[in-house]
Amino acid sequence: MKITNVRAVQPETPTSPPDWRTSLGQFLVAIDTDCGLTGYGVGGGGLAGVHVVRTVLRELLLGESAENVKALWTKMYDSTLAYGRKGLVIMAISGVDLALWDLRGKAANLPVARVLGGNIGEPIPTYTTLWSDITPEMVAEHDAFKLHVEHRTDGDRLAAVVAAVRSARETIGPDRKLMIDAWMRWSLDFTLAVADAIEPFGVDWIEEPLPPDDVRGYEELSARCPIAIAGGEHEFTAAGFELIVSRRLHTILQPDVCWCGGLTELVKIYDLAKQAGLQVCPHRGAEIWGLHAVAALDPTPLAESGRPWMSFVGGQPEITRGKITLTDKPGFGAVIDEALFEGCS
Repeated sequence: MKITNVRAVQPETPTSPPDWRTSLGQFLVAIDTDCGLTGYGVGGGGLAGVHVVRTVLRELLLGESAENVKALWTKMYDSTLAYGRKGLVIMAISGVDLALWDLRGKAANLPVARVLGGNIGEPIPTYTTLWSDITPEMVAEHDAFKLHVEHRTDGDRLAAVVAAVRSARETIGPDRKLMIDAWMRWSLDFTLAVADAIEPFGVDWIEEPLPPDDVRGYEELSARCPIAIAGGEHEFTAAGFELIVSRRLHTILQPDVCWCGGLTELVKIYDLAKQAGLQVCPHRGAEIWGLHAVAALDPTPLAESGRPWMSFVGGQPEITRGKITLTDKPGFGAVIDEALFEGCS
């Protein structure tokens, strides 16, 4: 199964925020083969990521055997090492790697979860991520919630965060999971103050309170914070996660399979976490690109709700009353309109 073409395009949808179209925008990758199969994946990095795929990664892959997924990942990584260890290039490689895994599943006529040695058909618990207050209607549809609180800065910032968490807990009741996300906006002292104030409300984790490179801050948090720390959404490759794991900076690891290096690296990250006794909860894990790994590799799976700007990918299983179930479609089960690639040679 030889690779005959590698295509990349960035679809625009009505639900795509402008910054996601240009900077971190999700784009589609298609890998065509001489046996008639096409694999699809999604990467990040916007138009710059598309450029990397079209001008660098494509030339590396043409004529190669699509079955050698790990070897091809290493070839892409080694060839871009001087400028691509983290960030945009790895996000671009992620989309290509996912398309290769999609081909691997399709060639075997198996879902990727089965290729990974797992099963399908079991409902997987999910949590929904919100930027607004939780409503009673949401409680009827979901069993777990994560609340973005970094934007609550009016007046007394600590009081605003505490009020939001208290209101959320009162709305969802005592038994549902509740998490908060600070999106890298807080200091060590403020995080500890928040944690002390919200501890009575049974918050499962505080996500990304500090910038990713504040290693010393996360070390102190891991020692002093009464609430578990989650993070890794903005980390890249298993090598990047080795530092997090070895220093136990986070209790919950949250790689994004479309950014961290693809499924090849996500599998390695799961292995690192298993050896260290840590939990993996992939960013946007209910989207089909990460859901197969969640289903196959996680003994206590929990999948984060997807994003509306990913609507250009069909075949996504629906979340029903807080659960999501993979189908038995080969590969990732993605349904892609080839018209999106019109004009892309």
